[in-house]
Amino acid sequence: MTMNTRSLGTTGPRVSALGLGCMGMSALYGDADRAESIATIHAALEAGVTLLDTGDFYAMGHNEMLIGEALRAAPAARREQALISVKFGALRGPDGSWSGYDGRPAAVKNFAAYSLQRLGVDHIDVYRIARLDENVPIEETVGAIAELVEQGYVRHIGLSEVGAETVRRAAATAPVSDLQIEYSLISRGIEDEILPATRELGIGITAYGVLSRGLISGHFTRDRQLAANDFRAHSPRFQGENLQHNLDLVDALRKIAEQKGVSVAQIAIAWVLSRGEDIVPLVGARRRDRLTEALGALDVDLDEADLAAIERAVPAGAAAGERYPAAQMAHVER
Repeated sequence: MTMNTRSLGTTGPRVSALGLGCMGMSALYGDADRAESIATIHAALEAGVTLLDTGDFYAMGHNEMLIGEALRAAPAARREQALISVKFGALRGPDGSWSGYDGRPAAVKNFAAYSLQRLGVDHIDVYRIARLDENVPIEETVGAIAELVEQGYVRHIGLSEVGAETVRRAAATAPVSDLQIEYSLISRGIEDEILPATRELGIGITAYGVLSRGLISGHFTRDRQLAANDFRAHSPRFQGENLQHNLDLVDALRKIAEQKGVSVAQIAIAWVLSRGEDIVPLVGARRRDRLTEALGALDVDLDEADLAAIERAVPAGAAAGERYPAAQMAHVER
């Protein structure tokens, strides 16, 4: 395994080739083991992973506190290498319900104050609103983050799940380091307009969902029953005929992986890594064994023949079903 580094854009920091998305350690994918989650964060840091991604609304602050606990227990050298990316702005109810997004400048600073306390840090490395607040111009939201940068509470400005026009408007307001957005073999919508725009502007991509929430990990079975508190139980790509179609794609990908002597997850992650040095895949491992498997993708070399075979097996637009239920897709720019 070779843990090289990549850049979060021309204004952002150098980070490890893979980042660790910590959301599943607290929310949306069923129950998680707290001790194993912390051990996985420690194992990631020990392996050279530097980028830890979270959101202040993941289990209403639980995920930030979990990362804070893990960092306090980590050796000083590992703790100091960690770079934390935080999404903010999603509004939750006591019952866990979702009620929109808040990008007002006053709210931005309020969210940041709470995140700093929960994480136990004096600054956030990359700070971004989770989704565009349609009632607040992106210039105002980004401007508020820029003020936090000036005050030393934030190091770099990020964006999340916005389209090319919003990226351009944000970048015209203040230096933007990167855009976090879903990107995988079966989620390639950024390739037409968004990726060309970020590359023109020198903005990096933090790619989440590289295994499409486990769908293309090679571990999801056709008869798997999902818990009621698992997001995927309501996700279009995991329903009925959509699921069977999508797992057919995984079976085709598995044949290529087996020929190379690697796992399906490793070849799927390696494909994202192959798309450019400006793209940093986030892996959502909740356990050390899954982390070890994901890190193995760094040693997978895909040549032109491999990439062509993958393209034939899983062509762009081949997935059945949207990435999110309709109500959530309404908040995603395309």
